[in-house]
Amino acid sequence: MTTETLTLYEVRTLGFEVLLRELGPAGAIRFIQQYEAGHGDYTRERKRLLPMKSARAIGEQIMKERPSRK
Repeated sequence: MTTETLTLYEVRTLGFEVLLRELGPAGAIRFIQQYEAGHGDYTRERKRLLPMKSARAIGEQIMKERPSRK
């Protein structure tokens, strides 16, 4: 099989199958993400979605929500 005889759809499908086989699902997705341009403003979204907390406050919240060991 040569790539000259394949349609673009077939090349893309075969390529993704090879990525999945060789890298596994997570690795294939990570590979694809390297070539896709992101969108939006990550810094602005992060500030909007994540509350500003100190490391101490985050640690206290983790300890409070962690099940106690008896």
